[in-house]
Amino acid sequence: MYKSEYEIKKEICEIGRRIYNDGFVAANDGNISVKIADNVFLATPTGVSKGFMTPEMICKVDGQGNILEAKDPWKPSSEFKMHLRVYQERPDVNSVVHAHPPIATSFAIAGIPLDKLIMPEAVIFLGAVPIAEYGTPSTMEIPDSLMPYIQDYDAILLANHGALSFGCDLNTAFFRMESTEFYAKLLMYARLLGGEKEIPCGEVKKLIDLRKTFGVPGKHPMEKLCPGCYTDGKCTDDMTPTQANELYANKSDAEMADIVAEVTKKVLEKLK
Repeated sequence: MYKSEYEIKKEICEIGRRIYNDGFVAANDGNISVKIADNVFLATPTGVSKGFMTPEMICKVDGQGNILEAKDPWKPSSEFKMHLRVYQERPDVNSVVHAHPPIATSFAIAGIPLDKLIMPEAVIFLGAVPIAEYGTPSTMEIPDSLMPYIQDYDAILLANHGALSFGCDLNTAFFRMESTEFYAKLLMYARLLGGEKEIPCGEVKKLIDLRKTFGVPGKHPMEKLCPGCYTDGKCTDDMTPTQANELYANKSDAEMADIVAEVTKKVLEKLK
């Protein structure tokens, strides 16, 4: 359904209120953008609380970051550079959200990626969230730090900074930010209770099949998380991706064949 530019601006303001009310940003933190045409984007203004924006504050910029339309005194966020890098590298993306959700950002500060497969919904709709190297805000360091991850993930933690999520539309980008924070919260609670229990590879494969059945848009990092689950089938169903990666690390094909045979033998013995 066609939406007018004004309607999209109102939606950006609504998502701004949601990330502010959810505690994902404080003061004037965070930024949001939407692609409305080839080389044309709407972006949130700098120096304005995302919880109190109005449509006339939203700026229009081109693919080089030049201002096409902005009412005084508002100017687009200087961090639009990282949004633009995502748009340049991912033609399927039409919206980007940057925020500082506290628990996910704490993982980014601690240097801990969200890469454990612990909940079916997270496996299907998000996969995992890596950490990009630290970069100085408002410089090209952050866009450059995203490059190893943009093609395989739909949300990325920014070291000592926050999180970035993106999708085919504004709601999808926001929901991925929400899911990232919820994932981080569950992982934190699980570790307080003694440690997370990952979903076994056999079940992960079923979830990946469900993702395909559902036609979920975007990218999925399963090949990065566990190549055995995704491609070569060398994982046994009762392993977790973490165990499989540790087992297969730096092993030759012959060594992995021996390992798989031994693991399979032990599994069959348990089933007797």
